[in-house]
Amino acid sequence: MPSLKSYNTFGLDVRCTQLIRIKSKSQLEAYIRDNNPVVESCIVLGGGSNVVLLSDIERPVLRNEIKERSLISETAKHVILRAGGGENWHRFVRWCIRKGYGGLENLSLIPGSVGAAPMQNIGAYGVEIKDVFHSLEAINLKTGKTRVFKKAACAFGYRTSVFKERLKAKYFITSVNFKLDKVHKLSLSYGAILAELSRRNKLNPTIKDVSDVVIAIRRSKLPDPKEIGNSGSFFKNPIIKSAKAKKLKKEYPTIPIYPQADKMSKISAGWLIEQCGWKGKKMGGAGCYKKHALILINQKNATPQDVLKLCTAIQESVSQKFGIVLNPEVNFIQ
Repeated sequence: MPSLKSYNTFGLDVRCTQLIRIKSKSQLEAYIRDNNPVVESCIVLGGGSNVVLLSDIERPVLRNEIKERSLISETAKHVILRAGGGENWHRFVRWCIRKGYGGLENLSLIPGSVGAAPMQNIGAYGVEIKDVFHSLEAINLKTGKTRVFKKAACAFGYRTSVFKERLKAKYFITSVNFKLDKVHKLSLSYGAILAELSRRNKLNPTIKDVSDVVIAIRRSKLPDPKEIGNSGSFFKNPIIKSAKAKKLKKEYPTIPIYPQADKMSKISAGWLIEQCGWKGKKMGGAGCYKKHALILINQKNATPQDVLKLCTAIQESVSQKFGIVLNPEVNFIQ
């Protein structure tokens, strides 16, 4: 059974019965045609950056390696670009920047593949995929038929989409189309972007300047998966009622709170975890990163059970201390 250790950024040594590297739509269509109904139970894997493999997988794994970068249409203000689902996300972002197309710069250095980006509705520094998304093509693993999904059909939410909910494991995303700007509208108000731009004396920043700053900020506090195994942000920032958030603010004045719509507030999951004393702690082969409590890491030959135990222990302590339930952002696969 082939190991998937090098195909998931947490570096878990999980195995599968068969690993099929999908490099084109026609290859996938032929595989579905020749392997029904087995293909319906296949696991689809992209960059492996937002998953935790919980056990050996007793079925085939389809790895998305479809590559494409092309211009679909262009106006004076916008372009529509198509990227293959197997493209490396960060390399695609930097390619867009070199071409002068704006909108993705705040999403620089996020690990993973293009195909996984809309599944997760990835986001960072005030920008989410839904803000630049145009459409995608995906193949139904049961029928082999291609379907085009527009934005509404994707049901984007906070770090989720229809592909993580109702249509989970039903489709293989072959390509994604993005609507990007030729006349740039920079998003600079979130996090430390403005402060870092000012420090660099970038008074009139370009999209490359913003990307460079985002990369620097992320590298300063997040571990490189090539050096320390991790799946990025492990938990979602919880969204609670604003009334409860106000009560917590009185008890914990430094708690970061971000007002949302409909009398709701978003709370920093990393802050909650750190207040419970988990930052830098180990449990078995897994641990909580010393620079950022929201990142669980492969400390030393972690097993899936190590990761799951640490996840559960953190959830229980946050629930007991703050009365808040932390939900994982990562996808558990078994």
